Amino acid sequence: MTYLAKPKLHHPTLAKNKVGYTRRDYEGKISTLCAGCGHDSISAAIIQACWELDIQPHRVAKLSGIGCSSKTPDYFLGNSHGFNTVHGRMPSVLTGAYLANRDLIYLGVSGDGDSASIGFGQFAHVMRRGVNMTYIVENNGVYGLTKGQFSATADKGSKSKRGQINNDAPIDLVSLALLMGATFVARGFSGDKAQLIPLIRAAIAHQGAAVIDVLSPCIAFNNHAGSTKSYDYVRAHNEAVTRLDFLPPREEITVDYDEGEVTDVRQHDGSIIRLRKRHADYDPTDRTRAMTYIQEHAALGELVTGLLYVDPESSDLHRQIGSVDVPLNTLAAAELCPGAGALDKINAGLR
Repeated sequence: MTYLAKPKLHHPTLAKNKVGYTRRDYEGKISTLCAGCGHDSISAAIIQACWELDIQPHRVAKLSGIGCSSKTPDYFLGNSHGFNTVHGRMPSVLTGAYLANRDLIYLGVSGDGDSASIGFGQFAHVMRRGVNMTYIVENNGVYGLTKGQFSATADKGSKSKRGQINNDAPIDLVSLALLMGATFVARGFSGDKAQLIPLIRAAIAHQGAAVIDVLSPCIAFNNHAGSTKSYDYVRAHNEAVTRLDFLPPREEITVDYDEGEVTDVRQHDGSIIRLRKRHADYDPTDRTRAMTYIQEHAALGELVTGLLYVDPESSDLHRQIGSVDVPLNTLAAAELCPGAGALDKINAGLR
């Protein structure tokens, strides 16, 4: 399949933000994901949020692991720094980059497999250390690149494309982030960009570990009755796991509903996602109440979206370890190695 390159010339009348960039300047390459994939909607929301925040693209570092979600940084902020790490190891690589250069804005993009399975421990530690980053989980409940097996976020009792029932309890990354000390926790839906864009803007502006768990439809492997993630199921007449060579296009699923309301979102196959947007009087600064609220509504089969928790007094890793105010990668050898006397003093303090 051949993909055409995006034109480099922009129309002269395109609106510019305060730093002189058009929205097109925040785009990346043409997406190679399935047409209608929710991940592309998340990329569009990131583009819009960065444009509205007047961020200079070269000040952003975007890092990812492995999976469909981890391909998406190629599709936004083409003029920013980027690093595609190994499976599940994005948080540690990002932590190292952040320690070396605190002047960059860090976006970590991951998926439910990349973060809730092989990267589960890394996810937990980057939360408790307070690394100043925006961690976006593009959550579809399946391993799309390996043909739709259950991921660790798949709900117990849900049915796979091939008819298997998931008997394992799901991992809720929002609840885990709250337990591990994240200071900004939110959940969104890729089809509700009116809610998602402000959440991304707030997360980027937050000082500390910010997590957004985004339910993102996979049109290829979860479009069938019995899937609680409710995505399209392709190849309805072919149960064999074969090379994916064709996907019919789908219309993007969008929703618009008020705070405090519950809405049922009908998927392409007729199945339903039930979403609840948090109430306007909800207190997002109460960590314990946030955890209880999430669990109460999960028991009702409702997925709570919106800003779930924020710590207004948050700090980040550099403040906790007392590092210097300038990026470490700008320090000279003499500043990084103060000499044997300083080392002796440190060693004496450990005896």
